[in-house]
Amino acid sequence: MVTNQQGEVLLGLRHGSHGTGEWSFPGGKVDLGETMEATARRETKEETNLDVSDFELVSLTNEMRYLKDGKQFVVIGFRARQHSGELKLNNPERFLEWRWFPLDHLPTPLFEGTELMIKNYLAGRVYLDETD
Repeated sequence: MVTNQQGEVLLGLRHGSHGTGEWSFPGGKVDLGETMEATARRETKEETNLDVSDFELVSLTNEMRYLKDGKQFVVIGFRARQHSGELKLNNPERFLEWRWFPLDHLPTPLFEGTELMIKNYLAGRVYLDETD
């Protein structure tokens, strides 16, 4: 969850994979030996061209909605602040666009993990999903 100085959040319209047609935060796979913070920083840079800092854990959940081909997804949600870079669509095969949204005017539908991260951020709590 990337925020700018105005408190808006950055969301991308997904396509070509799970969550097609839903709005989500930047993110992706963890590289071998990479920390979660390093993954969030790298994925944000790769997908949006933005550099981020000041990470805070917001949620950790097991995504059951997008089970596909024997894969499931664990979403580790961080809040981070944009500190440099110009917004750019770097992965048009995965996202149609990136836009900034105020928290009280979010688009729909939201990707499941994105919706949970926003809810927890607004409630000021960290959510750890322990359900099966």
